Amino acid sequence: MIKIGDVLSNRYRITGRIGTGGTAEVYLATDFVKKQTVAVKIIKEELVNDPRSVTRFEHEAEACASFNHPNIVKVYNQGKVDERPYLIFEYVKGQTLFDRIDFQTTFSLKEASEIMIQLLDAIDYIHKRGVIHRDIKPQNIFYLANGTVKLADFGIAQSLDEDDSKQGVFGSVYYLAPEVCVGEQASIQSDIYSCGVTYFQLLTGRLPFEDGSTKDIAMAHVKRSFPHLSQFKPGIADVFDKIIHKACAKNPANRYESAQEMMNDISNALQNKDNLKEHKNLLKKIFGFK
Repeated sequence: MIKIGDVLSNRYRITGRIGTGGTAEVYLATDFVKKQTVAVKIIKEELVNDPRSVTRFEHEAEACASFNHPNIVKVYNQGKVDERPYLIFEYVKGQTLFDRIDFQTTFSLKEASEIMIQLLDAIDYIHKRGVIHRDIKPQNIFYLANGTVKLADFGIAQSLDEDDSKQGVFGSVYYLAPEVCVGEQASIQSDIYSCGVTYFQLLTGRLPFEDGSTKDIAMAHVKRSFPHLSQFKPGIADVFDKIIHKACAKNPANRYESAQEMMNDISNALQNKDNLKEHKNLLKKIFGFK
């Protein structure tokens, strides 16, 4: 059992507890060598003998070990204590994007787009290094006070050439691409779909499909038309709706080929100041209807 004051690897002194998740506990620690605060993520004691949980934990270390990007949480080190594997992370002082959405509901068009540009830059970075995240959602994105976002939790990430089609469905159903919902292979385009859902949520304060059981939501991704931004945020420029609909096309072949391509479209849309103005429909212009 980890206690405040314990020292891991003769280097990291546990100074506090940050929280706990489904498979791991997270602690605050001081790194004696670098003289900095770090986060320690350690697998739960009851899961040490669960090969699937241990493998997932180790995947996170493998996926993140070589990453060096300003919008990705860094992994500094790894080790074991009492047979429990742990990871030493960059300590990120801030809320998750999910917490921020919960607090303020929606973001302005400019703020949401700037968040997405940072996220897509991180996603493009990992894709170019042969890794698919598979669990992109606001809960796995930190939002710092200065507006910087950092992608975290690579626990179910996989390499591009790894076949996951027989492993079952992983990830949050609210953000899953249609092909993943029916058990097909995840891909770069699956991550892009999740980015499109996240963008939609930032702008509208809701998910495209959120009613019913897990199975109902999965089938909605597969069969139902993706909603338009104008249904929940009237007056937004059509270009942003087109970006999201391209990212969230039912057929992966119709989505963006890369996160870079989606990021470029958002950046270009922001360059046109007219796109940031509220676009009134004809009835609004003539009669001033709200």
